[in-house]
Parts: sequence; structure tokens; C-alpha cells
Amino acid sequence: MKHRSSRFGSLVLIIAILAALSVAVMMFGAHLGLWDPIVGFGYIRNYMNPIAYMVVTLSAIGLAYQLSSSNGAGVVKSFVALLIGLGLLAPMLYGKMHPPKQYPPIHDITTDTVNPPQFITLDDHRPGAKNSLVYGGSKVAEQQHLAYSDIAPIYVSTPASEAFQQALNVGKSMGWEIVSQDFKKLRFEATARTPVFQFADDIVVVVTELKSTTRIDIRSVSRIGRGDRGVNANRIREFIQSF
Repeated sequence: MKHRSSRFGSLVLIIAILAALSVAVMMFGAHLGLWDPIVGFGYIRNYMNPIAYMVVTLSAIGLAYQLSSSNGAGVVKSFVALLIGLGLLAPMLYGKMHPPKQYPPIHDITTDTVNPPQFITLDDHRPGAKNSLVYGGSKVAEQQHLAYSDIAPIYVSTPASEAFQQALNVGKSMGWEIVSQDFKKLRFEATARTPVFQFADDIVVVVTELKSTTRIDIRSVSRIGRGDRGVNANRIREFIQSF
């Protein structure tokens, strides 16, 4: 009996480990080139919680069985499996206790909503793009101002050429893929990817020389999705802080 119960504990633990590995593949499959980011995101949204519930239920049953059988090894294995299941459930449980902030359904954020920086090299034919690079106008601007009132241009006293080089260095330090750079027009375009699912967002930075100061504007646009959950605004904030 003890031998069978120990094997059952091993089976429960193996299932839990395989479940965790499957979730990891769903999350990082885009890194491995297995699928587009939206596919992995869909897998996680649809299957992660059911997998987690299955692991928790199975490991709880296994733990109860091992305790009733007084099998120490089986108890340990089932308990570890239960911890794995709870770990998979953790994001959902955290979301229940701390409801996520509500973000506006926009995916195009810029420091200049009146005359937003325009993309020249990147266009609507960029891979996987569902969203246009044409700015949404006053409606998008209004929603941005309400949600991200702190997003504003950078003003510095350094010469425009130096400010442009600094902006370019900041973009590189943030891991952006520089698509084009023009030292004469003081502008560059780049692509950034989210760390887990590898969603691509496109960025344009423009430096403008004024009479007594230099202005830096940045615009960040998601390739896919109606909303961006604040990702583009946070990227711009990080750029501004790093600059």
C-alpha cells in the first residue's frame, strides 16, 4: 500500500511539474519563435487558471490520500505539487485581492498630442501590425490627458545634437531595436518588445532646437490591441526619467 501511495505522490508531482512547464512555454513561446505574442497571451488567458485549478485539486486529493496512508514521502511530493498549483493560481488570487487599475482603451501615447511625432521608416506594413500609425486625434488626446496627465515633453538646456545623442543612448540602454536614425533631422525610430509575451511597440523620438532650449518628444504605439494596459505610458515615463 505504501509503495503504491508513494508512486501516486510521484505521479501527482510529475503532473504539477509538467503543468508548470506548459504554462512557462505558453508565456515564453514567442521568445522561442513558436508563435506570435498574441497566441501565447491567448493561451495564458484561456488555459492557465484551469490548469492551476486542476493541479491544486489533484495535489490536494493526493495530499489527503498520503496523509491517510501515513506515507511521508508521498506527503512531501503531494505538498510540493500543491505549492506549484498555488503558485500558478497566484496571479489570479492577487488580481482578486488587488483589482488592476483601469486604463483607457488607447494604445498610442505621445508627449505632443497636438502635433504628435510622425513615423517615416516604420509604416502600416510592419510585421504583425493590426493598429495604424495614424494618430487618433482629439478623442485619443483627451483620454490620454485624463489618464496620463504627467506625460509631457522634455526640455533641456543642452544643444540639440547632444540631446539627440543622449536620447539615442537612452533608447539603446532600454533595449530598443533602433530601426532608423537621422542625425541631421534629429529623429530616430525604434521597436520595443514587452518582456514576457514579446508584444512589439513602435517608437519615434524627435528632438527640436528652440531659441533658448531643446525639446525632446517621444511617441509609443502598440502594434496590436485596442488598449495597452499603460505599457506605452510607462515606457515614456521610463525614458523621461532615464534621460
